[in-house]
Amino acid sequence: MQKSRRGLLAAGLSAAVIGAIGVVSTLNAGAEQIPDAPAPVAVPADETDVAAPPSPPAAKPPTNLPWGERPRSVRTGRHNATSKSLKVAGLSAAHSDDEGRDRAPKGRTSRTTFLQSEKTNVVPPEPAPEPTDGVAPARPTVHFLYNVGSQKAEADAAYANLTISKPKLARSDYHTLAELAVQSADGKQIVEVGWNVDRVVNGDDDPHLFVYHWVDRQTSCYNGCGFVQYSKNIQPGDTLVQDSQKRFGIQNFNGDWWIAYDTEWVGYFPGDLWGGTFTRSGLVQVFGEVAAATEKPCTEMGNGKGGDDTTSAKVGSVAYLNGPTVDLKVRSTSDLYSVSKLSSRTFRYGGAGAC
Repeated sequence: MQKSRRGLLAAGLSAAVIGAIGVVSTLNAGAEQIPDAPAPVAVPADETDVAAPPSPPAAKPPTNLPWGERPRSVRTGRHNATSKSLKVAGLSAAHSDDEGRDRAPKGRTSRTTFLQSEKTNVVPPEPAPEPTDGVAPARPTVHFLYNVGSQKAEADAAYANLTISKPKLARSDYHTLAELAVQSADGKQIVEVGWNVDRVVNGDDDPHLFVYHWVDRQTSCYNGCGFVQYSKNIQPGDTLVQDSQKRFGIQNFNGDWWIAYDTEWVGYFPGDLWGGTFTRSGLVQVFGEVAAATEKPCTEMGNGKGGDDTTSAKVGSVAYLNGPTVDLKVRSTSDLYSVSKLSSRTFRYGGAGAC
């Protein structure tokens, strides 16, 4: 999809996750509790120099990243650099002009809160065909397929090494991604970080950093909807280097959920989004996900190689802060993609899909 078309396409998109059956793999954060705003005041045409109200002071992140290192600037490239050029240059990320805050399909879990393959009706990433005889076309079904490691774990933080790849995304499909999700024990509240290949959200086929959150099983939007930017160097929506392994982390600090990537704190979701009630994890999930138009998609997961291949994508060294010993339960929800457990903290996963 051309980036020039994305704005028109995004204007017509709205995520409609059908049913309240559960929480998602890429878990939504829904309604922010925003007080009623005062009625707008008309401003005369010549009064253009009106000062905006001051912004509230930004929160400060922990001194160290979840894995114990002091933050330092992520090595970034020129704006709109490709994931391949970042690899050649030995860099980690590059700013993308696309804001990446569009609504797009998000996976779900069942009432047990664990990820499983499901389908739901959502607005597609491509414009629907023109209706005929005044009858609007039916919305397509989206199928969510997973390779996942999960554990019920109460902790202040979770982090993992994720292989960043550039998997093939079939033209008819929605996204392919890898992510870390920290959830409440009942699965209703979720904070997510990872990388995705998603033409609707990002406007191209490169892997991009994304964040997402859910409140009471309600969807939000990618890379926004209350997210507060902290770093001046790296932000959600940025292009990431392909064929690499980077650390991704989520930590609750002073009531806010902070996001870490590679060597920096990116920003945070304020605890007020959950009314201050979501301050520790109850469930941690790390996974690859494909959102497809059919039950047998041709989209790759991970780096396109199956979990039994020694060169396939890997979720590595999963760890918690002030939590239990890591012991992931690893499984796949589709025979198109496979997973191989290497240790209690590490597994390989992925595949080429049906084609």
